[in-house]
Amino acid sequence: MFTLDPHHPTPLVQQIVDGFRELIRTGVLRPGAKAPSIRQFAHAHGVSVYTVVDAYDRLVALGYFASRPHSGFFVRSRDSQAEAASGPGPQYHFDSMWYLRRVFENRNLRLKPGCGWLPNDWLFGEGLRRSLRALAAQDIDLGGYGEPKGYTPLRQLVRDLLAEQEIALTSDQVLLTHGSSQAMDLVARRLVQPGDAVLVDEPGYPNLLFSLRFLGARLIGVPRTPQGWDLAALEARIQEHRPKVFFTQPRLHSPTGSVAHLSHLHRVVQLAERHQLRVVENDLYADLDPDPRPSLASLDQLQRVIHIGSFSKTISPNLRVGYVAAHPDVLEDLAQLKMISGLTSSEFAERLAYGALVDGRWRKHLRVLRQRLAEAHQRTAARLEALGFELFAQPAAGMFLWARHAAIDNASTLAYQAAEQDILLGPGHLFGLDLAPSPWLRFNVAFCQDEALWAFLGTVTSAPGAG
Repeated sequence: MFTLDPHHPTPLVQQIVDGFRELIRTGVLRPGAKAPSIRQFAHAHGVSVYTVVDAYDRLVALGYFASRPHSGFFVRSRDSQAEAASGPGPQYHFDSMWYLRRVFENRNLRLKPGCGWLPNDWLFGEGLRRSLRALAAQDIDLGGYGEPKGYTPLRQLVRDLLAEQEIALTSDQVLLTHGSSQAMDLVARRLVQPGDAVLVDEPGYPNLLFSLRFLGARLIGVPRTPQGWDLAALEARIQEHRPKVFFTQPRLHSPTGSVAHLSHLHRVVQLAERHQLRVVENDLYADLDPDPRPSLASLDQLQRVIHIGSFSKTISPNLRVGYVAAHPDVLEDLAQLKMISGLTSSEFAERLAYGALVDGRWRKHLRVLRQRLAEAHQRTAARLEALGFELFAQPAAGMFLWARHAAIDNASTLAYQAAEQDILLGPGHLFGLDLAPSPWLRFNVAFCQDEALWAFLGTVTSAPGAG
């Protein structure tokens, strides 16, 4: 077919893309022909599966390949005249689906500073195992689907946990979900119609942005600042676009790590009331915050704010248990949508989470975890600044730092270089509304302790024309 040269300055990913493009251009591979499977190609050419996945994704983005679920990749029919007129074609860029696939298909990468979860030994594994042993010893009825709103004792516990944050509600105002992602999807489908203007944080959460685009929303970005939001821009966008809803993450925001100040929270609630705006508060990192602080929901008391949380970040990412807290009218609609889309959530998973949360060592685990993250923040921030990175904010809590370097114009290019070194980075492109090239990178401080990462970053930031 064609050969790869690991010693050539052209990255292996680009060599694969160029090789297939030439085969298609010369007619060796004709429209409809099936490409070798990812694993077949990787084995035959002695390269990583990750490298081949990236190359095939580029070929799909460039229009050379079509991906058919469960069948593989096929050569697409192309208009040669249109291709010639348009030149070499657009450069491949990361998108939100690329990010989701790469993250969840490549957990075996050695270094993962761009990921969105905690290392295994930072999680509440022992508490989860104790809960599992306790469940195994019980005579649990595994028939049926469970309660539509979720396991009642866990909903009551969520009510009590939110009461500690000064959010007054009943357990009937809590809907358990399959993680915070399902919670956001249910809320989006309840509130958003095709063509609706929807406010979102900019930069924002890739999974949410993709979901809203899929629903046909017009995404209107609200710029983040280290103190919260650009409030003047927020008010101007509300007046100009008359949005129905604002999806936001005030606390330990992903990707910037920023925390909204109290004055900013008050202003958002005021604007929501004045303009009849729903606000969806994604607070899935609340357990990582060592400081008690108000939330949009505590200021609004669930009148216009819908509050979303999750236990997956602190117990285990594999334990997909999240929740929505909302006004009763909205909550009942969300419960119906949940039943329509997937019946009930897993009562077994919810019982498992409940057992871990009522474990006597849970709060100690959170204290230790917060301290570990604070120390990791301090170390990572110092190393980044020593290399000349500019930090957007320094929250000293949560998982993320958002940083850029004067030598890096396009973090996507850097991410491809890192992938060749078994390093998963989080380029800023992924978190943007328009997917435009960005110099910013999201760093998960819990995965930034390996010296190989710093050696790689030191090399690329000191090289002329890096990025």
